[in-house]
Amino acid sequence: MSHPTDGNCIFCKIVAGQIPSFKLIEDEHTIAFMDINPVNPGHALAVAKGHWPTVDAIPPDVLASVARTAQKVAKAAFKELKPHGVNLVQANGPGAGQSVPHLHIHIMPRREGDAVSLNWEPKPGDMKEIGDMAARLKAALP
Repeated sequence: MSHPTDGNCIFCKIVAGQIPSFKLIEDEHTIAFMDINPVNPGHALAVAKGHWPTVDAIPPDVLASVARTAQKVAKAAFKELKPHGVNLVQANGPGAGQSVPHLHIHIMPRREGDAVSLNWEPKPGDMKEIGDMAARLKAALP
């Protein structure tokens, strides 16, 4: 199957075998490999083989395949590394911390006190504002 590619994208180059990686698994739509800038040991990436920058651009079936691959890697991390937890992180756009504009999910084993900052303190929101935002989002749904 042919996938859209971007010749300047590091993940497209990894998919094409032009850049080496520590590959974990691969299927028709996805590849998973180790992150070479890990937040913790075992940090890996599940990546769409095709070049779709963000969640709003990727076909739903391919997104589902990336999620299945991330789950397989997370299960392996739970079994083998016995972390305190695992974060699955999928960022879209620079404002969300996306550094490679090619859809991917981070699989991040976590340890107590590891100082990785992803968690936030839940604070009650304004119910009117939440209701207004829900109405706006519902109206924008396909």
